[in-house]
Amino acid sequence: VQLQASGGGLMQAGGSLTLSCAASGRTTISYAMGWFRRPPGKERELVAAITSGGTSDIVDSVEGRFTISRDNAKNTIYLQMSLLKPEDTAIYYCAIYSGHSYNRRVAYWGQGTLVTVSS
Repeated sequence: VQLQASGGGLMQAGGSLTLSCAASGRTTISYAMGWFRRPPGKERELVAAITSGGTSDIVDSVEGRFTISRDNAKNTIYLQMSLLKPEDTAIYYCAIYSGHSYNRRVAYWGQGTLVTVSS
């Protein structure tokens, strides 16, 4: 399984960006997927996750600003980010979980895409 994340870049605070993550080698329809990020000098953390059925969860720090969605026909998930803040600067990783829900372990990781938000 390969996960190809794209869409990162340099943005000014307050701007918007959409990340995409396309999976190949396996259909993702039966698996939960998620977005994680690793800010500079910090540990990787969960940002948002979505079950195979489309139920999603967003961490408090990005609630109301980020939205996760999935297109099963394209084997792709998205992270729509708006009202970006400098503290959103991080390498963003997509992941596939080992089951329908995100209370399972992560089975595969994408390579990461860098998002830099300037003040």
